[in-house]
Amino acid sequence: MRLSGRKICKSFGPAQVLFDVSIDLHAGEVHALLGENGAGKSTLVKILSGYHEPTEGELVLDGKSISFADSEAGEGHGVILIHQELNLAEQLTVEENIFLGREIKRGWFLDKTAMRAEAKKLLEQLQCDVDPRTRIRDLSVSDRQMVEIAKALSKKADILILDEPTAVLTGREVEILFDQIRRLREQGVAILYISHKLDEIKAIADRVTVLRDGRHIVTEPVVDLSKDDMARLMVGRDIKQMFPHRVSDTSAPIVLSVRDLSVPGHVRDASFDLHKGEVLGFAGIVGAGRTALMEAIIGLRERSSGTIERDGKPVRIASLQDAKNSGIAYLTKDRKGSGLLLNMDMRPNLTLLALEKFGRVIVDRKAEEAALEKAIEAFDIRAADSKAKVGDFSGGNQQKLLLAKVMETDPDIVIIDEPTRGIDIGTKSQIYHFIGGLTDRGKSVILLSSEMPEMLGLSDRIAVMAAGRITGILEGNDRNEHEIMRHATGISGQEGVSVHE
Repeated sequence: MRLSGRKICKSFGPAQVLFDVSIDLHAGEVHALLGENGAGKSTLVKILSGYHEPTEGELVLDGKSISFADSEAGEGHGVILIHQELNLAEQLTVEENIFLGREIKRGWFLDKTAMRAEAKKLLEQLQCDVDPRTRIRDLSVSDRQMVEIAKALSKKADILILDEPTAVLTGREVEILFDQIRRLREQGVAILYISHKLDEIKAIADRVTVLRDGRHIVTEPVVDLSKDDMARLMVGRDIKQMFPHRVSDTSAPIVLSVRDLSVPGHVRDASFDLHKGEVLGFAGIVGAGRTALMEAIIGLRERSSGTIERDGKPVRIASLQDAKNSGIAYLTKDRKGSGLLLNMDMRPNLTLLALEKFGRVIVDRKAEEAALEKAIEAFDIRAADSKAKVGDFSGGNQQKLLLAKVMETDPDIVIIDEPTRGIDIGTKSQIYHFIGGLTDRGKSVILLSSEMPEMLGLSDRIAVMAAGRITGILEGNDRNEHEIMRHATGISGQEGVSVHE
């Protein structure tokens, strides 16, 4: 046994978030930590790694009671935490980030040649084709995640804690990461792996601990638990129907028509139609152009060609305000970056996009509070204090607030990009039913998702993109994983499909 937390309790002010939680991390083992958003997982791992001190309880390292004054003390004892939110300096290069604070020197001077060579070696282990001299700000999110993992590997961790490490990775990148985790396990590293993806837990973990509402529920060998067992233990109930039951109607009127839209370097001649009450999925591997296409539709990117019609009439959309005036709302995948004001409470976050509803000159605070109460109930936003900063909310509650925020504008069309990234299975099911409820009310949804079950479970039709083109629009029996991957990888042999209905 390498590291144990025994009867850990943690309170922030009057709010207790962990109650007598115990966990053991063994050398040469992958131990998974499961729980809904807000279950206490992040707090527990921050205690294990020295970012927080427990209110009660103790840490035991190699049989001896220990107290970490801070995360540096934790790292000094070989405990390395890779955060869910990346912790890289964007203005620095890859090699500078990997060795930040531990620079390799020759005499009084930095040995950049040695740092570059070592960084290159670490990246090659992860099959990450990134030049160590590249600045972090110029990398994709998935490449940044790989750099963060390379940085952890460079610290020779004895105990490695991975918090949602695959949230932004492609399937291929996940397999590369898993190969590296297996190597570390063989080398005797103790690994704590946090994920909401039950398939991943079954594939990589040896044991699993489940937390619910800040309490330890169970620790069992993974082989003894099915995915249904794990889901039930996480939420405390059976999830009888993950996706809402819906009946599609492709004969419904077309509410959005896009023709021959191009964005230099990202999208080429994209055409599609969206029907009233439909969920139209957009699938594709990272870099296929899905987000760029949607950002062009709502005016966030400049397009070089193409037309957009709403209800059969041409519209010019050059800004988010234009999109809003056209009845189109956009739910960004970057809820922490551009979706929410993390340092503010729920009320301004909810009403910011629709302030004109609450007074053009003087804001009607009572009306805002009434709207907030309604949104909290309608979207089941769970916060101990509505005045708390949104940045302190769990990912699931942040996502539900973001959905409530865009719905305050009463759109006819909602574009949702990665609606459940980093969210637990119980909240996922809630969000799926919220989306189903939108179409029941005649709203139309464009869904971008990297999760295949989500794409297949929610979408009436699925547009697949590859290299900036729509390579097919699948419906009926063609809506399956094989056909999606065939079109996403170019195996279909199609240059692109323009749809004119």
